[in-house]
Amino acid sequence: MSDTSTIHLIKKYANRRLYDSHTSTHITLQDIRNYVIEEIPFQVVEAKSGEDITRSILLQIIQDAETDGDPIFSSQALKNIIRFYGPFQGMLGSYLEKTLESVMEIQKQSGMPSTEAWTDFMSSQMPVMQKVMQEYLERTKQLYMNTQNMFGLFPNFPTPFNQSKKKEEN
Repeated sequence: MSDTSTIHLIKKYANRRLYDSHTSTHITLQDIRNYVIEEIPFQVVEAKSGEDITRSILLQIIQDAETDGDPIFSSQALKNIIRFYGPFQGMLGSYLEKTLESVMEIQKQSGMPSTEAWTDFMSSQMPVMQKVMQEYLERTKQLYMNTQNMFGLFPNFPTPFNQSKKKEEN
């Protein structure tokens, strides 16, 4: 395990090699993935320009992980994410970030020491967790749509609020 207080500056060279200037070694995407898991701070920059490319490296790690084994994102989920780019992307990004932070906090508070232990725990809880998450998402959707409808943003979307309003008009 490495020092978690010092930011590792990782330089990406034109030959696609990654060099951790903190440890003075060449590293792989798997090493960067391990930094993420171990919560070791790092930044990836293009060696020539100094441009911060951390985000693109993280996306590459996600893409690699999505092609191996069970992906997190279904094709439908990816299509829905793509549809959110534009006026709602900030809202979705913030929502996803807060949701993931909540799951990570649950993991920390549960005392699960490793990703493997967490995976074992979650697989035994999967049916219960899926039901709880489905109910949570449905309530969140209803609350959001009712709130938006009250402010007239989605007047044609059928919600209990505007359905009762239409009945009164008829």
